[in-house]
This record gives sequence, C-alpha cells and structure tokens, in this order.
Amino acid sequence: MSPVTGDILTARQREILEFIRGALSDSGAPPTREEIARAFGFRSLNAAEQHLQALQKKGLIELLAGTSRGIRLRDSARALGEAAREFGLPLIGKVAAGSPILAQENVLQRPAVDPATFKPRADYLLEVRGMSMRDAGILDGDWLAVHRQGQANNGQIVVARLGDDVTVKRLKVRGTRVELLAENPDYTPIIVDTRREPLIIEGIAVGVIRAAV
Repeated sequence: MSPVTGDILTARQREILEFIRGALSDSGAPPTREEIARAFGFRSLNAAEQHLQALQKKGLIELLAGTSRGIRLRDSARALGEAAREFGLPLIGKVAAGSPILAQENVLQRPAVDPATFKPRADYLLEVRGMSMRDAGILDGDWLAVHRQGQANNGQIVVARLGDDVTVKRLKVRGTRVELLAENPDYTPIIVDTRREPLIIEGIAVGVIRAAV
C-alpha cells in the first residue's frame, strides 16, 4: 500500500520558504545560499541548495541560473503564505476523553499552514504519537493533515474514535467487522464489531508535514 505523503513540505522547508518571503519583504531581494546556510546553521551550501531544489520541485519557487540571488517565489507560494498567515490550521495534540477533536482544550497552536495545500483541503493537523504508521511514511512527531468527514473507503488512512481513544490507522471494512490496520508489523490490528462497539470516523489523512529533517 502506498504511503500517504501528498506534497510533503517539511518543517525546515516551510521555515526556509518563510525566510525567503521575509528577505523579499525586508530588502526586496531574495537571500543567497550563503545567507540561508548561515541563518539555519547548515555546514555547507549544498544543504541549502537541496532544500531550494525541493521547494522548486514542489512548485513553490523558481531557481534562476547565473545569479547568487536567483530565487523567485511562484504564485502558489505567495497564496500559501497569505492564506496561512491569515488563517492557519489548528494543531491537535492529545484528545481529551470524550471531547470533540476540535475542542479548544485539544488545540496546541495554529501553525501557518494553508488548508488548500492538500487535496481535499485539510481541516486540522493531528500531532502523531508513536510509530504504528511508520511504513506509510507517518512518523512519531509528524503533523498529519486531516480532512473532516464521517465516512471513508477501504484502504484509506483514517482518524478513528473508539470510545475515548482516537487513533490513526488504515481502514478495512468487511460488513460489520472493521479492521484498523497499523503500517508496522510490530503492531496488531484493532478489530471492531460495529454491532457491539461504535466506531466513529473523524476524518481521512490527506498529507503529512515532517516534524524535522
């Protein structure tokens, strides 16, 4: 089964994108590779270049040859920055027993993440705990982008509620028998008989933001 990654933008890539925006706003010119490396403590210019290449591949910047400041923001990056600064997305930590996912007591912060970065658009970010979804590219500490909906198809990665617990697993439905499958052989499936135990789908995973590089 393929990983749920979407267009992953790591936390560091987002920071560099904001650094580029800040330089353009403050001085009217993009930063050099040297300035990026110094600002983020990179030991080599190659590290800065790799992040810039990744941002270009994701359609957020354009790199112009022959100039040390040859970095241009694409329209998608400008839109992402404007929407993210205005709205952001709630980051959900540990969900209090029995409370709605988006209850204020569950919200850790509102990171500057544009909901439209993901398809379908994200409604919130869920801080991942544990490595049960490791082989789907979802790691401990990652932010899982979630689109709220009450139904899901077989094979989708879902945020599911069982009693007071909220979990992220891959969904497999066979009549009234539901399996919530981990993507790590160290974890056993969660089996639910929906005739005896209610299972609530809180949403589907639409992308991942890496917590660190």
